Amino acid sequence: MKVLLVNPPRYNGVSVIREERCEVTERYSVLEPYSLLQIASLLRNDNHNVSFIDLNGLDMGYDTLKDKIERTKPDAVLFRFTPTTFDHDMKTASIAKELNSDIHTGGLCWTLHTLGSQVMNEAPDLDAYITDEYEVASPALINSWENGDNISPGAITKHGYGGNIEAIKDYDSLPLPAYDLLPNLDPYFVTAPAGQPFSILYTSKGCPFKCSFCTVAGTPLKMKSSQKIIEELRYLKEHYSLRTASFFDETFTFNRKRTEEVCRLLKEEDLDIKWYCNTRAHLVDKELLEMMRSAGCRGVSFGIESGSQRILDSVGKNIKIDEAKNAIKWAKEAKIKTFCSFILGLPGENWESVSETMRFVKETLPTSAQFNVAVPYPGTKLYEDTYGKDVPNTDFRKLYQDSAVTGTAELTPDDLNNAREAAYRALYTSGRWWGSNLKHVITEPSDLDLAFRYALKIVNNFVFHKMKDAH
Repeated sequence: MKVLLVNPPRYNGVSVIREERCEVTERYSVLEPYSLLQIASLLRNDNHNVSFIDLNGLDMGYDTLKDKIERTKPDAVLFRFTPTTFDHDMKTASIAKELNSDIHTGGLCWTLHTLGSQVMNEAPDLDAYITDEYEVASPALINSWENGDNISPGAITKHGYGGNIEAIKDYDSLPLPAYDLLPNLDPYFVTAPAGQPFSILYTSKGCPFKCSFCTVAGTPLKMKSSQKIIEELRYLKEHYSLRTASFFDETFTFNRKRTEEVCRLLKEEDLDIKWYCNTRAHLVDKELLEMMRSAGCRGVSFGIESGSQRILDSVGKNIKIDEAKNAIKWAKEAKIKTFCSFILGLPGENWESVSETMRFVKETLPTSAQFNVAVPYPGTKLYEDTYGKDVPNTDFRKLYQDSAVTGTAELTPDDLNNAREAAYRALYTSGRWWGSNLKHVITEPSDLDLAFRYALKIVNNFVFHKMKDAH
């Protein structure tokens, strides 16, 4: 089949991340649609003719999509969508159907995978919604359409759900994403346009931990070998002159031995790539962070969530406050920037626990802090605890992390929104915080450009956008 893969346009001029746990609008980052590139390579392996367009990355609109469809005349269009940009993204399917009613249309969105029937009911031009892991479900769907089948495993269609599909077990067996479909990496960056050419990549997927608020909690962990990771980085270096990479895994350092091997190979290969990763505070130590720094690591994102041990325990975070403090301390001592995310409004939140979180930030002074409000995403324990197991027609279009849709026993949604704004205001007006970051730049002058752009972002967001997308 001729298949067109589409990353829809930006939403009201704001960039959108459409990748698994990060299906959100993001004013200050433009990421390549890694999952679509991975799907492209898998479809090619099945001898399908694949074309691709990243309207978000190129900052183009739906007129460009019309031209693309008219030129390539695809048999099927696959695209990603998010809960909060749902209607906007569904124009992709509508345009395809307007141009050719026989085109098959399929969508991917992990956040809503437990609401398949509702998604299909609210998207009349969508022929199929891929609810299972895209690496196996997407090729299965295209092959089903090619064979004239109305249902496919791992997806729900207008004819019903095709049943579960077995997740990929050997993550190394995946081919390299079809990077050749990208003209270049010029549009892409995270937080601020510095350190380009830049790319994200997955070295693992899934998370065995069971935080009650997380959409990927308790999902099977699949890991690429250190050799496979280096192969992908080498390709990006040779073909795109890659300078900065962000490992988009939920928990990069889950396997310490693999992390050490990646660091060793990066130094042996001398690829000269700076990299960033996400992990949990209890899965790093001083020695490992120093090793990561020596191999090019320049930033680590920690999901701290709260400065209150009571709150952490209530959501099954499985970390201790002292572990979080030590992780930030050790990373800063290794000259690794620390990016910490917090969630206000988790079960049991009150003004006392909000104050504990603020004291934690003031004490540890991470390089950057992101304050979100708790969102009861479908399929999470937090959702069940908030609404119950069977809730018809969830208003998923309102699942923003910067505007509370629910409160706690002691705090209203307005309280949580005010607490979020107050947290940012306290951080951004802290002389100690600015001084800590200035000290880092003095000792790491290579970060001057990034620091300057980040400061401009803070001013822009603080003054003009009222803390929207304040990541």
